[in-house]
Amino acid sequence: MAERLTQPTKYNIEDSNIALLGSDLEKNVREHAGDKDPAWEEAGKATGVKIWRIEKFNVVDWPKERYGTFYDGDSYIVLHTYKKTPDAQELSYDLHFWIGEDSTQDEAATAAYKTVELDDHLKGTPVEYREVQNYESPRFLSYFPRFVCQRGGVATGFHHVSAAPEANVRRLYRITATGTSLMVREVRVEGASVVPGDVYVLDMGSKVWQFISNGSVGKERFKAAEFVTALTDARPGNCDLTIFDEGTSGAHIFLSEVGLENMPVALAPAGPTTEHPRVLFRLSDASGQITFTAVDPPTRASLSSSDVFLLDDTMHWHAPAIYVWIGQGASLTENRLALQYAQKYLYEHRQGDRKHLAVNLVKMREGHETVAFLKALE
Repeated sequence: MAERLTQPTKYNIEDSNIALLGSDLEKNVREHAGDKDPAWEEAGKATGVKIWRIEKFNVVDWPKERYGTFYDGDSYIVLHTYKKTPDAQELSYDLHFWIGEDSTQDEAATAAYKTVELDDHLKGTPVEYREVQNYESPRFLSYFPRFVCQRGGVATGFHHVSAAPEANVRRLYRITATGTSLMVREVRVEGASVVPGDVYVLDMGSKVWQFISNGSVGKERFKAAEFVTALTDARPGNCDLTIFDEGTSGAHIFLSEVGLENMPVALAPAGPTTEHPRVLFRLSDASGQITFTAVDPPTRASLSSSDVFLLDDTMHWHAPAIYVWIGQGASLTENRLALQYAQKYLYEHRQGDRKHLAVNLVKMREGHETVAFLKALE
């Protein structure tokens, strides 16, 4: 009888067990403390950004020429090494694991576990972040002048811009700009992917169409032009560019190609909310189960070096986050599983849509706090 092959389980952030507590991930974290992957040998020795991709449970160097490009079927580890001041003697670290929306559960778990391993290797000093595709932190995006998220991944063989037009290619990119960074996200070629206020690029191999919607800002249009130029320059003599502006007579050509008769109506932007004020909790796993005890007031004076605390700052309009602060005297297990505990908190206290569940999670040790965390406790 032929062996039946099973498909890997897809990572699903809406799964209430995504924290993976009680799973093989937790067992690995508890049992293999101190293990060091060969990939970490040179990690954190020099300033700059270093990226690894998870490939079949292994940590593999991501080529430097691909920095800033991520695939939605993959999970990655990103280490940012820097000095807080030019004269600082010691190095500081931001350590992120990024999970693509089509990544497998195994890849996401490996990324989380290996991030803990690298954190241990760096003596627990990094500020650690969980990043979910489409909800990346401003800190993470700041590393890349151009952040590109494409469809594909290690399981399918990642694709990239080719110098020769590809037969039957149809890729739609949504272009947005934030700060000095350009974000290019590949989306499905369908009408639901198009929303007012952004710039779009439809890559059809021998033809590239750029669509500028009303409400898009000059920076997005300029950055989109840079991206289109990179596409067409890679295919000299083999690629024609057409630019469409919303409201002009030719706009319907682009809209029809992506399955729209008319441009969707812009929705009113959501405003800030104070529905969930900042809340501080003391964490404990002394009973064998993680517990959350509210602490009032949520200020720096409420922190204790012997404990672990979770600050829910999801009300922050521009950069909502949940912070886990590890006191110097906290247990090693609490330190290593802090982000998994934060994910558990999300499901117990923030049942809701994907946006809530994908909120940025940040872990730091006492003495290595982020400016945002300290400001939230003022």
